[in-house]
Amino acid sequence: MFRRTFWFSTGVAAGVWATTKVNRKLRQLTPESLAATAANKALETGQRLKDRAVGFALDVRDNMAQREAELEEALGIHANPELPSPRRRTAIENDSDNRSTPKYIEAPMHSYNRNEDH
Repeated sequence: MFRRTFWFSTGVAAGVWATTKVNRKLRQLTPESLAATAANKALETGQRLKDRAVGFALDVRDNMAQREAELEEALGIHANPELPSPRRRTAIENDSDNRSTPKYIEAPMHSYNRNEDH
């Protein structure tokens, strides 16, 4: 009698265990679950690619700065060269004879209007 009860209980436990496993696997294979799993994997992959791209860009920037420093040193270029002063056209031309009245530069005689001859 105990032998039958033992095997009956073992069979019930095995059946419950197998049923639970099968139901869990069926829930994983539903379209909604597959879509959610695929979306999660895509997000993880995208994040991983983004991290790699950012790391690559930072490496490129660091190596570029290092190479520029090497080239500046090899060419003898200073880090902060003195820039030339900006060039400006004089709007007023002063004569050395008469400093009180400025003489304005005259506009050119020809016009840049393309429709003038038509």
